[in-house]
Amino acid sequence: MIRHPRIVLRSGTPGDAQRIHALIEDNLDGGRLLPRELGEVVSHSSRFVVAVHRRKIVGCAELAPLSHNVAEVRSLAVDRRARGKGIGAMLVEELQRRARLEEYSQLGAFTHAPGYFAKLGFLAVPHAWLPEEVSRNSAGCCRGGTCVRIAVVMSLEVTSTAMEHQDPVSTSPHI
Repeated sequence: MIRHPRIVLRSGTPGDAQRIHALIEDNLDGGRLLPRELGEVVSHSSRFVVAVHRRKIVGCAELAPLSHNVAEVRSLAVDRRARGKGIGAMLVEELQRRARLEEYSQLGAFTHAPGYFAKLGFLAVPHAWLPEEVSRNSAGCCRGGTCVRIAVVMSLEVTSTAMEHQDPVSTSPHI
């Protein structure tokens, strides 16, 4: 994976909400993301991780709790001019780290790009495995009663072998 050496990841702040909201809005075309209200982004700004390049926010993603065991990757967005540099993967990896620290056992997402998430260690699963997300966002993503997004989940439980090697990517998701 290509890493951009000048990208800094940090927690979002209320002062970042306008730029986070603009990134989300820029990625609504083609149904990539569900719309978010600015007020919602402001109130959840601390749950966002932002990617900063030269003092400009070029990517964002939210770690949203779904239950006491499951957190969700929400509103993963990267500025069009910054794509292809591994920023999205960096954001997801940081959300994985934070979800483990918060003791979630699984990290999920609903996506139009399941292949992208598969490369990061997620598995496609039935929607019923994430009932909290289905009920919360069904009006925004479902067309004619059928959700057009794919549910993906990864286990955040670290095996002893992976801990010895300090390589959480090598753990195989088990659900």
